[in-house]
Amino acid sequence: MGDILSQNEIDDLLKALSSGEINAHEIQTTTQERKIKTHDFRRASKFAKDHIKTLNIIYDNYARLVTNFLTGYLRTLVQVDVVSVEALPYSDFSNSVANPVIMAVVDFAPLSGSIIFEIEPHIAYALVDRILGGKGSTMERVREFTEIELAIIERITIQMLNLMREPWENVLSIRPRLDKIETNAQFAQIVAQNETVALITLSARIGEADGMMNICIPHMVVEPIVSKLSTRFWFSNVEKEATPEMKRDIEKGVQSTAVPVKAVLGRTKITVGDFLELQSGDVLALDSGVNEELEVRVGDLLKFYAIPGVRKNKVAVKITRVVKKEEE
Repeated sequence: MGDILSQNEIDDLLKALSSGEINAHEIQTTTQERKIKTHDFRRASKFAKDHIKTLNIIYDNYARLVTNFLTGYLRTLVQVDVVSVEALPYSDFSNSVANPVIMAVVDFAPLSGSIIFEIEPHIAYALVDRILGGKGSTMERVREFTEIELAIIERITIQMLNLMREPWENVLSIRPRLDKIETNAQFAQIVAQNETVALITLSARIGEADGMMNICIPHMVVEPIVSKLSTRFWFSNVEKEATPEMKRDIEKGVQSTAVPVKAVLGRTKITVGDFLELQSGDVLALDSGVNEELEVRVGDLLKFYAIPGVRKNKVAVKITRVVKKEEE
């Protein structure tokens, strides 16, 4: 609400207007106009900025998992990165897809509805070529996929979809399941054209091939859990305290981990010339005495001292003392 003028101020203003000192037109043009933001109700975005940011975090983790998986599976250098995460109508996504294409329709259980996992032909051809023993090169001319190629792509797509479970774990335990693979975008209409979707675009480099992979998530699919798609909720789950069951599992895993243990008999130094002239039967004198304790190392860390001996016809060492932290 603007300031209220007193009667004296009103009289002075009227006097200035009548005398010509102030131009009424200038007062009108200098009035600040309210800033109006254009809103298209036909394209109302249902994903808030916080939702987009959380999806970016989720699929940035997913991109790293896919990079590690494909690098080991294909035995070649693979790099997958998130390019963008944006909200748009489904029609914008479907109209941008050129045929033929790999569009995997995925059941996003336990949520009702499906999402789309799209792989550009250049990347799909490179995957097939590498799996069949090639260098991972792509086709010069885009053509329809054969049944054998689709079977290979289906198998590796299922494995990449399974990797999606871990990044979503802090929001929801999902069970993505491949429903079908379409090579024509017209047969993969999972929602209405004006439905808002979140489009996650991933860049992929496999050997010499470059291309894109897109993940299309309709808002109606994630609507029941959209309140959990916030960075505050996501980080609160990441930073939650470990439960007693988790602690027991970690402790059990650590206790069953194998570590190398070695007893050091002693050390010595010789010249390179003497080393080159060593023959069978030569003797090297070590710096440790016969009755001295030996170092026992776990990995590269000194943890114990021991004396050598024999147990059940095998060379052994008997621990004499434990190295304390301050001794390390």
